[in-house]
Amino acid sequence: MKYRFLWLACLCAGGNICAQQAEETLPYAVNWPSGLGLGEAVVTAQKVKAPDGAERWRFELKVDASVPGFTVSDQFRAVATADYCSVEFERDLKHGKRANRERITFDQEKRSATRETLEGGGKSEFSIPACAKDPLTFLFFVRRELKQGRLPAPQPVFFGASYAVRMESGGAQRLRSGDGMVEADRVIVTFKGPKADQKLEALFVRDAARTPALVRLPLAVGTLSVELAR
Repeated sequence: MKYRFLWLACLCAGGNICAQQAEETLPYAVNWPSGLGLGEAVVTAQKVKAPDGAERWRFELKVDASVPGFTVSDQFRAVATADYCSVEFERDLKHGKRANRERITFDQEKRSATRETLEGGGKSEFSIPACAKDPLTFLFFVRRELKQGRLPAPQPVFFGASYAVRMESGGAQRLRSGDGMVEADRVIVTFKGPKADQKLEALFVRDAARTPALVRLPLAVGTLSVELAR
């Protein structure tokens, strides 16, 4: 479930280092199929400078949700280059009484990455392709590609293990925004890996920023949704 929820929530992200504002905050409501609130998610993006003066993006996703007797409080943080190549990805998961912290450090020049379980855990190294991406960085990259009229080619995305991600256009769809309606790009996302084999639907408003407005994830109990809080 945590892998599905990450993809559902972190699709609420994106930008272009040339066109996007230096800082962005996007709040979202997480809802049950019935429409009842399950929790909230907040995505932030900030343009920063590395010690060598290079431009970097710092992305963050916070998710807080609860059902009677069980709470979820997750944080995902990523640092990426101006070209959306991952530098570091960290996740801090708290599901009920269980907690886990993990970091992936990417060495893009050597085409390798190190995965480390924090607070006394082990380390492992693995190979990566050119300009490898974590989920947050990948989804910001998606938004840039949409602004240029295209979708990314199928590729691996690293959330601990490697997940094969494929995106397909679902055409245009009208979406309610405040008191009016707006045009949105409908995108079907399939991701498959060791602990997930899932498909979801994302809607990106056809504005200058390609604002992610709605994500729907089919589950056995119905369709869970994450909707931009306007």
